[in-house]
Amino acid sequence: MLKPVHSQNLTHWAERVDMAAAFRWTVRLNMYEAVANHFSLAVNDDGPQFLMNPNQRHFNRIKASDLLLLDANDGTTMDHPEAPDSTAWGLHGSVHRACPHARCVMHVHSIHATVLASLADSTLPPIDQNTATFFNRYVIDNSFGGLAFEDEGARCASMLSDPKIKVMIMGNHGVLVIGDSVADTFNRLYYFERAAETYIRALQTGQPLRILSDEIAEKTAQELADYPGQAERHLNELKAILDHENSDYAS
Repeated sequence: MLKPVHSQNLTHWAERVDMAAAFRWTVRLNMYEAVANHFSLAVNDDGPQFLMNPNQRHFNRIKASDLLLLDANDGTTMDHPEAPDSTAWGLHGSVHRACPHARCVMHVHSIHATVLASLADSTLPPIDQNTATFFNRYVIDNSFGGLAFEDEGARCASMLSDPKIKVMIMGNHGVLVIGDSVADTFNRLYYFERAAETYIRALQTGQPLRILSDEIAEKTAQELADYPGQAERHLNELKAILDHENSDYAS
């Protein structure tokens, strides 16, 4: 299924453009890490065929035409000269293989999410609207087992079987966010990093936290989940800015 970049049949163009915009904006938010981290997007109904960034390509250089088209069920993928990063294949391939509801998967080591993942208690309490967004919608992985090769990736994927869970706080590692589309997932990734930053900064004051009740936190989370069109408008605005700057992301 993997096709070398120079001979790809460039299907799923709109999805590629959305992915490329998300990579570029992740750099602007300083949520990238050198040439590591990975985003993927399922492009068939049951999920195992997906687009993903090429191996060791800086997010700020990724274009729509660069994305690899992979099949999570193709056991020969890592034998190809244009094979993806082995940890990306282990983690994202495992998620797309096991969790068809995870249409888009974004994994980063962004600063504040990683600080949260480094705490002995990585719980994100609902102390404002953004943190409440994730109330009862994340899972904490307390069993970090090293780089996310296939066994570790499969273990992580097993924790995402509940479609209500949209975020994995990867203890000692970073964060993994899933969603229905690039826009949905990137919007969630953006707000999770903001939420983690708010919480970390609140802890730094040393003052008691004003924590919302479970009832209000759940009400807020559901209201935000039902809020129409925000994720799509967010990504469209980012693409409009990139287009205005004559960025080559959509090439």
